[in-house]
Amino acid sequence: MHDQELQILKTAVINEMEGEHFYRLTAASSKDEGVRQAFLFLADEESKHQGWLRAMASQLTTADSTVPGPHDVELTTPQHGIFDRFKPGPETGSLAVSAFHIGILLEKAAVDYYREAARQTTHAATRQLYEKLVEWELRHLEAFEKVYDDLKEEWWQQQGFSPS
Repeated sequence: MHDQELQILKTAVINEMEGEHFYRLTAASSKDEGVRQAFLFLADEESKHQGWLRAMASQLTTADSTVPGPHDVELTTPQHGIFDRFKPGPETGSLAVSAFHIGILLEKAAVDYYREAARQTTHAATRQLYEKLVEWELRHLEAFEKVYDDLKEEWWQQQGFSPS
């Protein structure tokens, strides 16, 4: 049982690491300070997730019940309007649209992964961690979808057409 639980946790750590790296790369390539800060914020969030997952793996392998988890941690999301200052230009618009779309795909994959992991686990604390991560990733997803829709509409208008 522990081998399967540990494999799920290891995969989750890798998934969070990939998200963190993508967000840091996106921040580094952004010319807009607001968007840069938002992606750095999200990278830090993914780093926190990694820490929780690693702590849970440690708890499972050492039977150490003192390992901290996310149980008392308040969910945080990007500040309201953190992406609002970003106005894509003709060249940067497609990069921003792509980055936010990839962010949506990463967050959706994380939600699906943690829901399935919560369903599969037999360890109560691990299930609680996965459920907390589902909530957290859903908040990220909602923020990304709103910004993506706005950016996509603006990009279409910059290209001289709009489906609306």
